[in-house]
Amino acid sequence: MRLVKSICMAVSLLCFALPFAAAQAAGPDPVYTGFFSKLAIGGYDAVAYFTEGRPVEGSKAFTSAYKGAQWRFSSAANQAKFDADPTAYAPQYGGYCAYAVAQGDTVSARPELWTIHRGKLYLNYSRDVNQTWRADMEAYIEQADANWPELLEDN
Repeated sequence: MRLVKSICMAVSLLCFALPFAAAQAAGPDPVYTGFFSKLAIGGYDAVAYFTEGRPVEGSKAFTSAYKGAQWRFSSAANQAKFDADPTAYAPQYGGYCAYAVAQGDTVSARPELWTIHRGKLYLNYSRDVNQTWRADMEAYIEQADANWPELLEDN
């Protein structure tokens, strides 16, 4: 009886874990949204980083779809700007941690840990990572730009 229970438990765990493993094997989504959401940048307004110089939470009232994610904005004007040219405002590397992409990996990022460099928005995972990123941004961007297509290749 114990053997049957053990086998059932192992099969249950495998059935639960397999979809997550398959998703990782297929590569990351082009825009980071987390497991239980389709919100890009955690619902923050991508345009506000450029217009207000800070992260601003978006509203359900101003939502657009882009690359399989839902993008929220704090105003109709910001939504219109994004809709007209999403590549100008969307964070680089789909909103994954830019430093992690430079290292050949994808990791979530925090909306409040951001940098605009040469007109592009970059997000990072932690304060320490953000400091490391800022110390040699040009080199990390070059490496991340090279890594990003390969990271998405299987997707």
